[in-house]
Amino acid sequence: MFSKHVNKQLSQYCHGEVTPAESRQIAEHLIGCQRCRAEFEQIKLGVKLAERLPELKAPDSLWSELEGLLEADVERQGGNRSAADKRRSRFSFNFFQPVPAAIAAVLILVVGLGIFWIYRQESRPFWEVARLNGAPTIDRFRIGETGRLAVGQWLETDNASRAKINVASIGNVEIDPNTRVRLLQTKATEHRLELARGRMSARIWAPPRLFFVDTPSAVAADLGCAYTLEVDDAGASLLRVTSGWVALQLKDRESVVPAGAACATRPGIGPGTPYFEDASEVFRTALSKVDFEFQKASEWTITLATLLAESRPRDTLTLWHLLYRVEGADRVLVYERLAALAPPPKEVTREGVLRLNEQMLRLWKGHLDNIWTNDSMLRKGWIDVWTRGLGKVKGMGGKR
Repeated sequence: MFSKHVNKQLSQYCHGEVTPAESRQIAEHLIGCQRCRAEFEQIKLGVKLAERLPELKAPDSLWSELEGLLEADVERQGGNRSAADKRRSRFSFNFFQPVPAAIAAVLILVVGLGIFWIYRQESRPFWEVARLNGAPTIDRFRIGETGRLAVGQWLETDNASRAKINVASIGNVEIDPNTRVRLLQTKATEHRLELARGRMSARIWAPPRLFFVDTPSAVAADLGCAYTLEVDDAGASLLRVTSGWVALQLKDRESVVPAGAACATRPGIGPGTPYFEDASEVFRTALSKVDFEFQKASEWTITLATLLAESRPRDTLTLWHLLYRVEGADRVLVYERLAALAPPPKEVTREGVLRLNEQMLRLWKGHLDNIWTNDSMLRKGWIDVWTRGLGKVKGMGGKR
């Protein structure tokens, strides 16, 4: 893992000239380092511009104008040129000589048009769509083998259709049957879909928070990952992450979900608490009640006690989120169970955690990462993501 900045390796990384191990380490560093990520974005844009630079043929009239101006310049200097010299000068004009204003203006116009064409292609307001099965439609019109999904248009599949969307140059999304999605935005700084119903699978390779999916009950913010997201007819959704991690957000409530974990959402509430899918059924049932069900104080006490009793060391992922979502005596109970399953470092105090001291929580989280996953990219990125995002989320428990 790189402990220092990786700016010297970024050009090679962009061109695929590093080993797989180095590529993974650099990507890991970019997740957690804003300075290197900003420089990476600049280099990546430069690479894309160079790749898309078209070969523009100068109009014949330009050569005639240049030759005429050169002839006039020679005459002013009292010199003569042979026909061979004239032909050679056409192809060997020294651009380091002073250029007349008219010629400079033409050259600036040609270069400007080329740059405009590049940017227009890079930020084009549509995504390419490929038919995988059946007869997908865009705004109710069937597509052939391929189509274009423009900003504002809906892509729909019936019970026998599937499609694949290329998300600009940062990944792809597969659309399952009985699904409805709309392209909301596509530009260099943000790509956004709306999933109204159905199921989609995304694979994104880009810096964090560049690709978003709006659902009726939360926004999924990609943090460099692969995941599935499904929405039912009531607007509730379920996120399952297979690689990397995803943040689910609604207003000031956020859940960060790693590979192997899932998180449910509900309209009017937002994201619940993330959990690993191999947790016990009793644990998952209790968590659903904590997140989404109205409970009297006595019922809440029983539900929280059940959740804590069923928790394993790996379930500290869930308990960690709950620290931010419960208050008072409930936060004490969550802390005590969390500390029993994974004792905090000596620098982390009980009082500091109960006050949600950011520095202590960050330090403890660094130790908890080893329990949650063996994926080094996850270990690197989560500390910053969580302390920035979840530090705002307090008092979001389900007790009434």
